[in-house]
Amino acid sequence: MMNVIFMGTPEFAVPTLKKLYEDGYEIKLVVTQPDKPSGRGKKLKKSEVKEAAEELNLPVFQPDIVKKQENIDILKSYAPDVIVVVAYGQLLSKDILTIPKYGCINVHASLLPELRGAAPLNWAIINGDTKTGVTTMQMDVGLDTGDMLLKSEVEIDENMTVGELHDILMHKGADLLIETLNKLEKNEIVPQRQDDLLSNYAPMFNNENRKIDWGLTAKNIHDLIRGLSPWPTAYFTMDDKIVKVFKSSYTNDNPDYEPGCVIKASDEGIFVKAKDGIVILKEIQMPGKNKMTVEAYLRGNKFPEKIVF
Repeated sequence: MMNVIFMGTPEFAVPTLKKLYEDGYEIKLVVTQPDKPSGRGKKLKKSEVKEAAEELNLPVFQPDIVKKQENIDILKSYAPDVIVVVAYGQLLSKDILTIPKYGCINVHASLLPELRGAAPLNWAIINGDTKTGVTTMQMDVGLDTGDMLLKSEVEIDENMTVGELHDILMHKGADLLIETLNKLEKNEIVPQRQDDLLSNYAPMFNNENRKIDWGLTAKNIHDLIRGLSPWPTAYFTMDDKIVKVFKSSYTNDNPDYEPGCVIKASDEGIFVKAKDGIVILKEIQMPGKNKMTVEAYLRGNKFPEKIVF
């Protein structure tokens, strides 16, 4: 069995760490991001990977910058056969990549070379893709540019949210990583170079690319909403205040209203005109309120009709 250093931070990485442990790999060290202030009280919050590592009684290392020489020396001292990296959150230097015999193996949440970067899960849905998956990759100094090892595909149906896709792929990734390590030890994998011409970048989100543009097609808007649900959420503004949207559907009915016009609000949802159809908002969060279904919101509130967002 290989000796492993595991590097990861969010919930997505936890199933892989637990799978390595359950399958008998000797996890020498778990490397994760430093605790960060969270909430109104700014109390330090552990990463999900740190919490899992402590439950398993595994040693934890939290360098602020992992590629500092003193931190590289610490990693070398564990003499790992492989470093497994899942959503760690820091770029690794060549000095780290060359430490283990089998290199650094990354579990990436897309079918590379598609969707390199920080948010491939979200963009797969926003782009309207009907399939995605996970890829194990031999890391190099580029951003998700290393040679591909194994892949596992997942179909995306037209109403799947990024939260649902995340939960499927984090377990798929764990299984694929174990399969990858087994085959690497047996010399049964031929790494494949990525075709850079086929790659797209999946950037992080900001206020601009989360905002709903009602001039887009109804399907485009529906895909944006589910691709950002439950986090970081798509939104629109009403009276200069942000309204978050968590769930929607759409129709191809194309009545004669301008894009962004609220056609009606009922227990079925808030019907808003898009470029070529109607988007039906089903779960929202009004300013200062909790997230709730439109049906629940309308029990105690009215939603204005015939206004234009």
